[in-house]
Amino acid sequence: MGTRSAVLQEPRTSDPGVGQGEQPVAGTHDGRPTVRHGTLAGEGIGWIGAHGGAGATTLARLLGGTDIGCRWPDARLAEPARVMLVGRTHLDGLRAVSRALYAMHQGRHPAGMRLVGVVLVADAPGRLPAPLVARIRLLRSVAPVYRVPWVPAYRLGETPKRQPRQLARLAAVVNARPEMSGRRR
Repeated sequence: MGTRSAVLQEPRTSDPGVGQGEQPVAGTHDGRPTVRHGTLAGEGIGWIGAHGGAGATTLARLLGGTDIGCRWPDARLAEPARVMLVGRTHLDGLRAVSRALYAMHQGRHPAGMRLVGVVLVADAPGRLPAPLVARIRLLRSVAPVYRVPWVPAYRLGETPKRQPRQLARLAAVVNARPEMSGRRR
């Protein structure tokens, strides 16, 4: 594994003549795409995984919104400007979240992107060790942090009979409508 988080990747375009924030549009007379400037969508919420397996897909399924994957939102795809950064509570997950927040601090994210907060999904049942709790305190000094507890049903792609109260709080923060499926990009 490298030291860079996948979330730091810029969205890619197949046309080298297309710059960031521009969208190729088909239909020109010579077959070459023309370029249209794009902006991130003002509606909805995007879930960015700070690393693979962070839980962004599950949160998009449970709360709605767009599962952006392990990259920044792409204006060419009209992805949401409002995003939640998602990571697991194990050491590598917290490090990936830290790297993504640092990249944001340096301005290495799309123009118009707004971080709503960080969601930390429990990587195991039980209490966290003190060093991990200390890392979470540090993250809280930089951005709002929301915790999702260990839910065995999520491992099987199922919905538990009773959702944890932390999920209801998170839904209120992202203005989610109770949806059972999110969009996967």
